Amino acid sequence: MLKVKNIDVSYGDLQVLWDLSFEIAEGEIVVLVGANGAGKSTVIKAISSLLTPTQGSIHLHDTRLDLLPSHKIIQHGVVHVPEGRRLFPNMSVEENLVLGSLHGEAKAKRDETLEYVFELFPRLKERRKQSAETLSGGEQQMAAIGRGLMSLPKIMMFDEPSLGLAPILVQEIFAMIQKINQEGVTILLVEQNVKQTLAMCHRAYVLENGRITLEGSGNELSQSPAVKEAFLGI
Repeated sequence: MLKVKNIDVSYGDLQVLWDLSFEIAEGEIVVLVGANGAGKSTVIKAISSLLTPTQGSIHLHDTRLDLLPSHKIIQHGVVHVPEGRRLFPNMSVEENLVLGSLHGEAKAKRDETLEYVFELFPRLKERRKQSAETLSGGEQQMAAIGRGLMSLPKIMMFDEPSLGLAPILVQEIFAMIQKINQEGVTILLVEQNVKQTLAMCHRAYVLENGRITLEGSGNELSQSPAVKEAFLGI
């Protein structure tokens, strides 16, 4: 479904990704594992066209994403749920959700999708008229996911969705990501909670210093001595 091929990505003169390649099949949950600064968020930003690779290509089926502006990417069903939620704090929950449905097909199905989001996250329905800044961290993450769903995604990319959340809320958010996947949305997940994400994913890639150094199923990587030592504390 998604093919990233030999991309280099830089912030000005600082190169962060080096000859990076990986693939995601339709219906998979794929996880990018790596230490802080390894380049995981940069990968998602490149796929979203927030950053432009200096070489290589990114394809969604037959569409070359790296040649498109970011506002066109979402029209192809590629949705980025950013680190830190990035809600508009003074706008209501419902207004934040509606912002996810501004392109043609999503706008046409807005009411239907909004009801789906409220079924998935009943707390958002209860708080639909509250300003986003009054929500708890977990509720804000639900709103960020809901906003992404309003765009009718084919693939959703999550950047550190458990960041700053209590363990019980982390379990809830991961359960929702799995449910979204089971309902037909492909998932690319960047997450520091390595043990839990390896347990829930179909495949994973280990990123070190902007390069992929290991790949395999979640179970294979959870048994890897290198992964155990670096990320699982074993």
